[in-house]
Amino acid sequence: MASPESTPTLNFIEQIIEEHGRSGRFGGRVHTRFPPEPNGYLHIGHAKSICLNYGLAVKYAGKFNLRFDDTNPTKEEQEYVDSIREDVRWLGGDWEDRELYASDYFDQLYDWAEKLIKDGKAYVCDLTAEEVAKHRGDVKGGKESPFRNRSVEENLDLFRRMKAGEFPDGTRTLRAKIDMNSPNFNMRDPVMYRILHADHQHTGSKWCIYPMYDYAHGQSDSIEGITHSICTLEFENHRPLYDWYIENIGIHHPQQIEFARLNLTYTVLSKRRLIQLVTEKHVNGWDDPRMPTISGVRRRGYTPEAMRKFCERIGIAKFEGHHDIAWLEDALREDLNKRATRVMGVLRPLRVVIENYPEGQTDELEAVNNPEDPSAGSRKVPFSRVIYVEQDDFQETPAKDFFRLGIGREVRLRYAFFITCTGVVKDPTTGAITEVRCTYDPATRGGDSPDGRKVKGTIHWVSAQHAVDAEVRLYDHLFTKPDPDDVPEGQDYKVNLNPKSLEVVPGCKLEPSLAGAAVGSRYQFERLGYFCVDKDSTPGKLVFNRSVTLRDNWAKMQKKK
Repeated sequence: MASPESTPTLNFIEQIIEEHGRSGRFGGRVHTRFPPEPNGYLHIGHAKSICLNYGLAVKYAGKFNLRFDDTNPTKEEQEYVDSIREDVRWLGGDWEDRELYASDYFDQLYDWAEKLIKDGKAYVCDLTAEEVAKHRGDVKGGKESPFRNRSVEENLDLFRRMKAGEFPDGTRTLRAKIDMNSPNFNMRDPVMYRILHADHQHTGSKWCIYPMYDYAHGQSDSIEGITHSICTLEFENHRPLYDWYIENIGIHHPQQIEFARLNLTYTVLSKRRLIQLVTEKHVNGWDDPRMPTISGVRRRGYTPEAMRKFCERIGIAKFEGHHDIAWLEDALREDLNKRATRVMGVLRPLRVVIENYPEGQTDELEAVNNPEDPSAGSRKVPFSRVIYVEQDDFQETPAKDFFRLGIGREVRLRYAFFITCTGVVKDPTTGAITEVRCTYDPATRGGDSPDGRKVKGTIHWVSAQHAVDAEVRLYDHLFTKPDPDDVPEGQDYKVNLNPKSLEVVPGCKLEPSLAGAAVGSRYQFERLGYFCVDKDSTPGKLVFNRSVTLRDNWAKMQKKK
């Protein structure tokens, strides 16, 4: 038996599931689901829910459904259905043959609605949406609809005519008859059905009345045999309604359990706001690598393993809070450090001529692919008389704490030789340095000195003759403040959009091993960070996205400020 110290602590959801197992509720079964509405792309908050629901099904040898809660045809599209499938599959979710749709249950939901009418527990209401809201009242209580006491026969007739398409949109609704003075506003005769003469992406033109989410959700769980209906905290006040529908229809009763939704610093996870960012073109689409959508982080270069590790680290809580985005970035660094091939790339090239290196000669130098993974082996990197280094790795008059290249300075070229700067060439008009002149020590091949002399600086480089051209996109946080809602009175969150969240760097020079790199391939550019090949790449032009820096430069800069 494991010691108490080695026994993993159960989160509160697992404690509930295990108690159900001991009591025999649900026959010891565990059956979860992820039920997105296909009205937008999934974001990182959904990733937490996917990992939780699928992870519980795996842990308890249960089942997992992917169900589309597609009850609003005016906002749902096949594009979103396809993207959701891809995102769940990318995260590792496997729903086998259990891809389901709430719209598949519309006939059954309709029959149950008629049952509630016959039992005197639902009625057709002619109030407008504004009038319904007004009748709900305040904390002191609400006001009953003047149509609340229609006869069963009249309600059935009107509801069937609603289904037949006799009435215009918005003229009538079906409402549950519960309690207009309930302290829980969700119980004050909620709307069950509304009239919408709109084609549905899954059912076509079959229906012109559509169930509300609160009505369809619990019954869909019941039909599928879901045991644990796990959702975020905003549905906690909806649980009495969830239970009321199921109990009054008299069907299988899953247990709804709520957990705290994910909130991240420097971004927003509201679907409404994400739609706004896309439609107002503050970003370049749903999969813009600055977006917290799953498609966005995937395009940026995140791995499913890093996303799952992040969700595991933050755990499951019952109270809302914000998690520092640095946790997410650290999970990616940890994962890519183990798997990403190391390469050399120069983002802002400075030409360096090795004066005593033979013209026309090329050396093939050995470079380690990944020091964390010996099985990754090594590769050959060409070296020639003219190379590129980073502009930031040179100072004509080096500062005291600058240990890289400068006039009279000796540095190590990664995997190559020691070089010493002898001078510079400047543009006669602007005075800008256009070229650095150096000599090299042939005895230091591989980056080691046979006489034991030490150099403080090691810089990366690329052979000019063999370099591959690329565009690199440097991404930073989408917002300048940890809380985007931290704004002056009268302004909205968009004033905190970071104008420097994307910097496009053309004319980058990469080592030749990257020629033809496949879209989605991830690399560590030594000393610079982790990068991913973007889908905008073409055979003649590679495009890389920076996934994450090697260290948290942003946090350091903010701390200095």
